[in-house]
Amino acid sequence: MPTAILYHHDCARHEMGPLHPERPERLAAVQDQLNIIHLQSAMRHYEAPRATREQLLRVHTAAYLDRIEASLPRAGLTRLDPDTALNPHSLEAALRAAGAVVLATDMVMGGEVDNAFCNVRPPGHHATRDQAMGFCIFNNVAVGVAHALAQYSLQRVAIVDFDVHHGNGTEDIFHEDASVMLCSTFQHPFYPHSGAGSGNAHIINVPLAAGTDGPAYRTAFTARCLPALEQFAPEMVFIPAGFDAHREDDLAQLNLVEADYAWVTQQIKTIADKYAHGRIVSTLEGGYSLPALGRCAAAHVEVLAGA
Repeated sequence: MPTAILYHHDCARHEMGPLHPERPERLAAVQDQLNIIHLQSAMRHYEAPRATREQLLRVHTAAYLDRIEASLPRAGLTRLDPDTALNPHSLEAALRAAGAVVLATDMVMGGEVDNAFCNVRPPGHHATRDQAMGFCIFNNVAVGVAHALAQYSLQRVAIVDFDVHHGNGTEDIFHEDASVMLCSTFQHPFYPHSGAGSGNAHIINVPLAAGTDGPAYRTAFTARCLPALEQFAPEMVFIPAGFDAHREDDLAQLNLVEADYAWVTQQIKTIADKYAHGRIVSTLEGGYSLPALGRCAAAHVEVLAGA
């Protein structure tokens, strides 16, 4: 079966200013590389739907959803935090980004595709139940995970977050839910200055010092994440796929390369094949050097698609 690639042009209409690093060109950088990888025939492209209010309410408060809708400007920008803003198209983009993960979940659980990658924005893993932050409006992965738990009665779902920043919003949402394991590798100390001491039996936080390279990353992931995932035996795996730990990304100070992203994707895929019938849904998070972002996303999808 193919790998699903989900996208919607509305996700490119969300803009937060001409110098903002989380910019529409990120999606084109990914898609351009996906168009040329040798497993193109193993991918199927789908349009991302809007997430429904019911789906969003599984992880966000009604007051927060109302506040986002009321904050949408008719023109210009409305700032939600120092890093995160809305333009007139941002709500539509955010609904499509979350909706992509929901549809991907349905397709993977329904056996229509082996796995899925959502090439969407804005990203999501910093968004808490009631707060936008760090470029994120809705927590896209959390919406998908909550949908999988509610719609398919799964008992154990894993999230493996290799973005360079700690997935604080995802941890906030699932910290007390033992049916969800979060494994988050991240640079520390670094934005959002969380995660080093907040884990528990199912929240596996792996802080990494600035300058960490691929071999050290692989050692840490093998020592901390893989044993936890093996013990947890997830029935489905979600990936907040941030590629900003790449050595060419100026917004952080880790030193991964494309081969490291292929490696970690293969480790996750092996876990999914062993315990979850191969069921993986991945969605774009960070990555702000456009050439590196495109190459890394392509390496990630190549592994998902069977390279």
